[in-house]
Amino acid sequence: MTATPARCDVHNNERRRRCRRKPLASSRTRYACGLSALTTDEPDTEAFARAVAAEADAIGAGFALFFFSQSLVDAGALSRALKTHAPSLRHAGCSTAGEITPQGLEEGHLLAMLLPSASFTVVSTMIDGLSSSGMDRITGEVEALKRLLRGQVDGQRGKCTFALCFIDGLSYAEEAVTSAIHWGLDDIPLIGGSAGDDLKFETTRLISNGRVSSDSAVVVLVATEVPFHVFKTDNFVPTDEKLVVTASDPDHRIVHEFNAVNAAEEYAASVGIEHRTLTPLSFASHPVVVKVGGEYYCRSIQRMHADGSLSFFCAIDDGVVLSIAQPKSMVESTRAAFQDVEDRLGGIDMILGFDCVLRRLDARNRQVFRDISELYRTNRVVGFGTYGEQYRSMHLNQTFTGIAFGERQAAE
Repeated sequence: MTATPARCDVHNNERRRRCRRKPLASSRTRYACGLSALTTDEPDTEAFARAVAAEADAIGAGFALFFFSQSLVDAGALSRALKTHAPSLRHAGCSTAGEITPQGLEEGHLLAMLLPSASFTVVSTMIDGLSSSGMDRITGEVEALKRLLRGQVDGQRGKCTFALCFIDGLSYAEEAVTSAIHWGLDDIPLIGGSAGDDLKFETTRLISNGRVSSDSAVVVLVATEVPFHVFKTDNFVPTDEKLVVTASDPDHRIVHEFNAVNAAEEYAASVGIEHRTLTPLSFASHPVVVKVGGEYYCRSIQRMHADGSLSFFCAIDDGVVLSIAQPKSMVESTRAAFQDVEDRLGGIDMILGFDCVLRRLDARNRQVFRDISELYRTNRVVGFGTYGEQYRSMHLNQTFTGIAFGERQAAE
């Protein structure tokens, strides 16, 4: 039977409709300082890369940061899509343990933050082989990156520089790498987060200008006239309850004994929990801290092993004295930190934030997850959940580190 012209038209229209690209379900948020954030919870890296390329053209972005859940997208697929659809857009980023989008705390998302060239001059480098790298090499690469940035901003007045770093959160090298990067930066403030893998503790991924790697770090230097402030906040205070590491495996961050007793049993007794019931929520709700230079820093526990030993998110060694910490209100302490930053800047346009995954777990356990998410949303926080945070020369745990951008020069 021969099709009538009307039927052919209907058929062709339907075929064209099916062939038409389905728009990506994503959100776009532009900030007064020029930054733009794109997010999606769909695994279509090709469509997302096209959306990123279009937004980069629209705002004149020369660099983008990507934070992504490996449960949603593959780092290699994302990198290939960017090479195809946005070949001139330089970029860096990492896998996450949760995301912070303009809508608040999320999981299973892909996030891009684009930096317009008119306001931000950006250079970056990927440092491979952390487990076998000498610290001098890392410092040297950072110093070379500083010279590259200096050559691009030479003669431009009013610009200040900050540094971002993303480090493999399973590398066991964050302390040494952060210290080496900080040494090379000299007086440039450093902020960052350790890459995660959705609490699987198997493999994290970092991306940089078409490259995908693990056991690596990415360093990004940014010069801008937009006012900014680097800060950190946590929500714990030390108690008099002490745990002394008496047997450990420093290379793998495992503690076998506290106070000459099985680590899990002694920790559980100190916080009033049966050791067989210990979970990541237990560790998030009952952190331990160490005193360094007169200030306390969290040394978070990652998980318990079958023999009662405990893996940590950070460096640990025999003789280290830890104190059981008593948490304060996460919501109130974070709100106070944001208010302090707002007072310093004269207003917050947006915050790029790196939030320990244990804070997220603790917020759920204490039933303040929605409150924290709303606090991040109203203060325009964008970033990701980490396996550790970097702040100047320190690698931290159970902390929020961030860089806030001000409003004063946003409309100029």
